[in-house]
Amino acid sequence: MDGWKIRRSLTASRRGLALSFITLVGSLTLFVLTVVSITLIPLGIGVLTTPALVATVRKHANQRRLLAATWSDIRIAVPYRPFPPDIRGGITGQVERCILLLKDPATWRDLQWLLIDMTIGFVIALLTVAMHIYALEGFVLAAGLWRVFRNDPYWYGFVRVDSQLTGLAAAALGLVLLALGLRFAADLLRLHFLLTRPLLAPTHDEALALRIERLTESRHDAVDTSAAELRRIERDLHDGAQARLVAMGMDLGTVEALIERDPARAKELIGKARQSSAEALTELRDLVRGIHPPVLAERGLGDAVKALALRLPVPAEVSVELPGRAAAPVESAAYFAVSEALANVVKHAGADRIWVDLSYGASYGEPHGEGMLRIAVTDNGGGGAVIGKGSGLSGLERRLGTFDGVLAVSSPAGGPTMVTMEIPCELS
Repeated sequence: MDGWKIRRSLTASRRGLALSFITLVGSLTLFVLTVVSITLIPLGIGVLTTPALVATVRKHANQRRLLAATWSDIRIAVPYRPFPPDIRGGITGQVERCILLLKDPATWRDLQWLLIDMTIGFVIALLTVAMHIYALEGFVLAAGLWRVFRNDPYWYGFVRVDSQLTGLAAAALGLVLLALGLRFAADLLRLHFLLTRPLLAPTHDEALALRIERLTESRHDAVDTSAAELRRIERDLHDGAQARLVAMGMDLGTVEALIERDPARAKELIGKARQSSAEALTELRDLVRGIHPPVLAERGLGDAVKALALRLPVPAEVSVELPGRAAAPVESAAYFAVSEALANVVKHAGADRIWVDLSYGASYGEPHGEGMLRIAVTDNGGGGAVIGKGSGLSGLERRLGTFDGVLAVSSPAGGPTMVTMEIPCELS
């Protein structure tokens, strides 16, 4: 087994230890409190406590969705129904929230998940680390701890330890357990999240409704974005190239009048017109590059992103593994999404290094599913990036949503930050 697989297994074991604590303490506590709160609704107390507890359960579930994506590459969609925008405040609003939460099927599936998570999920998470720890016990017994059990034999697995020979047998069993742990720890961690997905993911009907809602929103966003882009182009043309071309026409008209009676002045104006034409051409090229960069059309997404990285003030490393080219609209959306993500890093991350990885393959957790163009932008900045109103990541999410793409962000405090984008598409 090579070093990478050993490190991967030990990392899975460490993560399993953390998960076992979260599942036993977090899921157990939230399950008990939420069930008690729901049973107290007829008395009126539960109406006040249930919304807050359900919200905490959803945060707990969303954290597990994030861990599933970042630790085991398993995507779990969020199925929760949003509250209506006109919901009232005070006690009346609290009652409305409680009713809406209890009517949401996802609330009851979350409770089922908590029950599974604190039992089977806990056992699976604990196994990822238990095999390593239990294996070490076998070596300690062989090293001399067997003497403690000389008069009172100790069972290590199926080995009765009471002598040096049986201690060595325990070490042999420990070696087998260690090998099994190194081989299957990552698979057990993945199994934990696969067990989570059926309960935390939306049902087929919910997923379809959410997809329709998201595509409807992204369609409106696309229309608004296109209108804003057309206004920007019109403004840039009017204030930039058009103004320069008009000035150049006026200069040439003056040259025509002065060419015979003041050749020196006419020559000066010709030079000015030449400069205006060069500046207008530069502005037109910049405008075209902002609409669809020529390098993107000529050489594809990989080279276009590499060219983009070269213009950054922060050193950036680009890795490209694309066996073909996507459709032009997809390439354009991906290019500008990367451009926006890199601009966010430069402005807000405080990073001194950026990595961009472009690849193509099946969707995470769906090896036989639709092909995905996958882009990861990673930086070593301060972290703390979130998707929310007013952030650049929200606009990026809307841009990807036009193509039914998804955005995932992992950005713990202190960094690093990884922004992962996926767009379903086919390559030519």
